[in-house]
Amino acid sequence: MLLLLPPSEGKTPPADGAAPLDLATLTHPGLTPQRQVVLDALAAVSVRDDAAEVLGVSPNLAEEVARNAHLKDAPAGPAATVYTGVLYAAAGLGTLSGDVAERAARAVRIFSGLWGAVAPSDRIPAYRLPMGVSLPDVGPLARAWKPALAAELGPRAAGDVVVDCRSATYVAAWKPATTGPGAAEWVTVRVVREVDGKRSVVSHNAKHTRGVLAGHLLRRADEPTTAAEVLAAARELEGRIILTEVTTGNTQTLVESTLTPPPRRHTPQTLELVLR
Repeated sequence: MLLLLPPSEGKTPPADGAAPLDLATLTHPGLTPQRQVVLDALAAVSVRDDAAEVLGVSPNLAEEVARNAHLKDAPAGPAATVYTGVLYAAAGLGTLSGDVAERAARAVRIFSGLWGAVAPSDRIPAYRLPMGVSLPDVGPLARAWKPALAAELGPRAAGDVVVDCRSATYVAAWKPATTGPGAAEWVTVRVVREVDGKRSVVSHNAKHTRGVLAGHLLRRADEPTTAAEVLAAARELEGRIILTEVTTGNTQTLVESTLTPPPRRHTPQTLELVLR
């Protein structure tokens, strides 16, 4: 299994005094040259007066943007604890240990506008750089990362099942081949809410649900190797309360999991999870 996650928008900086970034230690060393290019370009733009505008972030995040200029010396920590937010809290990536942590290091890749893709155990600093940015001297990041990610992740995905929890911005940076000798089974995860018999796509709760699924896929005894096995794993969660709304106390339960074939070539199968 290759489990693809988006980064969290917010990042938790590692503690002061932690060892700084060492690009040579990150998973997929073939990405190192492009990581260096993007890192240098990000440092350069982050000291500009229009840095927040170029990076597509709120002016209120000026302190975080300024931190981008010193990432090579900033404290670094495991990506599983630097990335925080709804999906990561639900998956519990930062609490994994033993064989489960080893599975995550092998199976999980977190996409990033700065690093391309990292494993949960890779040590990185906190930063601000969405994949949707067009970085001066680099260009649109998804396009800039495509060749390097294809070279690194294509062979890793071949013959395996790819469970894709990314948003469209990150999907644009790399898509697994679904035909030919390097083909993989590509499964994207869609979450809908059923109310009074009508189903609609949800956003915030979808992140949480994808996180629950990711954590389950990593912790269960058998690692899925096919799309059918991913579906079977999802069905193990049916009947479970996936979340409880803080404001109302209402619960949402996973009631149905289905796998839909791809609508056309070079597109993913869809694992639809229905909450009620």
